[in-house]
Amino acid sequence: MLAFLHLDLGLLLLLLPLLLACWQTPGMVGATVPAAPVNVSVTQLRAHSAMVTWNVPLGDTVIGYAISQQRQDGLMQRSIREVNTSSRWCVLWDLDENTHYSVQVQSVGLHGDSQPSRAIHFRTLERSDHYPAGVLDHHEPAMEGLGMTPHLQTGELLIITTVLLLWAAVIALFCRQYDIIKDNDSNGTKEKAKRPLVHASSPYYNPSAGSSPVYHNGAVRSSRLHRASSSISIIRV
Repeated sequence: MLAFLHLDLGLLLLLLPLLLACWQTPGMVGATVPAAPVNVSVTQLRAHSAMVTWNVPLGDTVIGYAISQQRQDGLMQRSIREVNTSSRWCVLWDLDENTHYSVQVQSVGLHGDSQPSRAIHFRTLERSDHYPAGVLDHHEPAMEGLGMTPHLQTGELLIITTVLLLWAAVIALFCRQYDIIKDNDSNGTKEKAKRPLVHASSPYYNPSAGSSPVYHNGAVRSSRLHRASSSISIIRV
């Protein structure tokens, strides 16, 4: 009986690594990894930019994406990885005009990345293919890569112009009101300055004191002299 138990334990120890290996088969692991993106396409081609779009199969838990971009001549390869997003598109920037590229997309899951999608080949446009002569596209705005039309730019310019005009009108109205208030204050100050001039001569003019001299004990004294100096002149007869 003991020998049989030892045999069973030894058999279990031998089968345990085999069971673990079977549990980690690619088929079991693939159940937790999302499938490769589908319907991958390249749109909004420009001379220096392009947009990549794709779809994710239903039922897959995807938390991001990874894009592999490569020139056909092998001179440049770029990888883009974005997590914590549900976006199904990405804009490729800083591309060379009239150049062939290939791009592949992978879905990022909770337990790993999916297999790469099929490679999509595209060629960027030349400057003359999309833009008229004299228009530069090297520093295009972000909305151009997202496929937004120039009408949106025109609308934004109209809104900005309207806001600036309103601000100018408010400032002009404020300046006008300030000038009116300043003029009113100036007129009031002038009126207050004129009022004391009517009674200015009364405190300083005393006809009874300054019109005739004062005679006292054979002395002649004038109030004007008394006011100018404190000395007294006496004339003896």
